[in-house]
Amino acid sequence: MSWLWAIIVGLVLGVIARAILPGKQDIPLWLTTVFGILGSILGNAVAGWIGVRDTSGIDWTRHVLQLIGAVAVVGVGDMVWQSVKGNRSKRQRT
Repeated sequence: MSWLWAIIVGLVLGVIARAILPGKQDIPLWLTTVFGILGSILGNAVAGWIGVRDTSGIDWTRHVLQLIGAVAVVGVGDMVWQSVKGNRSKRQRT
């Protein structure tokens, strides 16, 4: 069940991150989900480092850090995806 939850959270965070970032991110939905999962993991790590991983009630700080992590990973991941996709299309044309 935890894997299903991670996929759902990754999808939601990835889609929100794509909506926050300016411009069009030309990455597939499956990669958006993977980037959202990675951003969530990054946000959880940062929350642990600053000591706000487990609080009473809703962990708003941790959730905001997860979203920030997802925005960062989607932004960087989109640039990497475009460079790989661009290089692949150039190789196919030659």
